[in-house]
Amino acid sequence: MIDLGIVIVNYNTSALLRSCLQSIRDSRHPYTVKTCVVDNASADDSVAMVKREFPEVHVIASAENGGFARANNLGLRYFGFGETGTDVPRYALLLNPDTELSPDALATMIAFMDDTPDAGAAGPKLLLPDGSLDLACRRSFPTPEISFFRMTGLSKLFPKSKKFGRYNLTFLDENELAEVDSVVGAFMMVRAEAIAQAGLMDETYFMYGEDLDWAFSIKSHGWKIYYNPAATVLHVKRASSRHSGKAQIEFYRAMQIFYDKHYAATTPKWLHYLVVAGIQLKWKLAQLQVSRKKKALRPA
Repeated sequence: MIDLGIVIVNYNTSALLRSCLQSIRDSRHPYTVKTCVVDNASADDSVAMVKREFPEVHVIASAENGGFARANNLGLRYFGFGETGTDVPRYALLLNPDTELSPDALATMIAFMDDTPDAGAAGPKLLLPDGSLDLACRRSFPTPEISFFRMTGLSKLFPKSKKFGRYNLTFLDENELAEVDSVVGAFMMVRAEAIAQAGLMDETYFMYGEDLDWAFSIKSHGWKIYYNPAATVLHVKRASSRHSGKAQIEFYRAMQIFYDKHYAATTPKWLHYLVVAGIQLKWKLAQLQVSRKKKALRPA
């Protein structure tokens, strides 16, 4: 039986993907691990590079960029998740191509999942290139209240406050194990039984929000989600989206989808209108910013 099926969604990050796959190959562990790269119609040599340099990796070359959730689902289905009557790996791992695993990261995370039977999903300590913590690696669900503290800047002004700092749980010690609402899809290890109950990712999301949504579904079925700092992983972050105007717009679109799906029905009307107005304002500003950049790049 396969212990771990790794799904990596790639979009024009060939060099980073090479480093990520090499770190998987160099990992020290006693487990059976298989990797699948789903390429979202990259224009670089990503597909050819993987086939040439990492023949042990299965490649799915999508003809179109259908988004992060859809691509992850393609990889998960390759391993049998979401299908009936098939043997699947004990765990699935969503892994970004802009990550590099420390040699013991996989062994540490699999052992943690084995020793923590109520864990539906878990993530490690993600470190940015400057050595600081990637705050997204442990967070709370963005309820209207928590989102308000984030959008007004109160979470940044009072990061150690247990009231205002809940968005990224900045009041917690980054070196302590903690039960959290969600970890980030850059490294998200999920138990097969939890996937069987929660289903695959919601493809309504193009990028951003789908990992939070999946965590929400996993927790709604009684599983817990953990941040485990005993394992460390480097995360370059936003390698394929940092220059993308679409990514900026999709962030607020994802926020609207998540709110509509999980909170709109139970939010008081006065607060509902404030939340929607705030998201829409941010969304329109992002669209305006992207439009201005496109105009500035047009030849005179």
